[in-house]
Amino acid sequence: MENVTVFEHPLIQHKISRLRDKKTGTNEFRALVEEIAMLMGFEALSDLPTKLVEVETPIETCMTPVIAGRKLAVVPILRAGLGMVEGILDLVPTAKVGHIGLYRDEETHEPHEYYCKLPSPIEERTIVVTDPMLATGGSAVSAVNFIKQHGGKKIKFLCIIAAPEGLKRLHEAHPDIQIYVGHVDRELNDAAYICPGLGDAGDRIFGTK
Repeated sequence: MENVTVFEHPLIQHKISRLRDKKTGTNEFRALVEEIAMLMGFEALSDLPTKLVEVETPIETCMTPVIAGRKLAVVPILRAGLGMVEGILDLVPTAKVGHIGLYRDEETHEPHEYYCKLPSPIEERTIVVTDPMLATGGSAVSAVNFIKQHGGKKIKFLCIIAAPEGLKRLHEAHPDIQIYVGHVDRELNDAAYICPGLGDAGDRIFGTK
């Protein structure tokens, strides 16, 4: 899949292993999610457009690049996606943040939208959608659908752990977006949880059950 990047960097893999450990507490888990998002974002944003501006250094005046255009929109899928936002904002503090709220039907495991708020003008921005887990792919596909319906064009999807089933579904539904994955796990179980996975990312980020 040409539009999929799976990270093999040892720092990312080490931090994912710490996330998996059930003994890792909420504070450490939250910090690790932010750090992984930053490491992934560094690579995912390598194609941001730049322009030259004039800057006066202590030595002389020079032309030097800055990020051009309307810059970035970070759009977490609520609620777990919120855990990755600060990692991206550490890289690009001027980015705008939107939100997409989805809940998963317990019977069908299919997503339903309950909230969508995007920065304007969304069509002029590079959009980074965040969700730590790409399981069935239903929420990711729906989120990208909503963004496209609102006019979004240049979309990147960042997840820390993906199931092969969800990755395939997102790729086939939206072959035009760039997908960045920390690790592809073995499979989904009957309850649509990623195996071996790390449990419920939202509960572990926010300390809820």
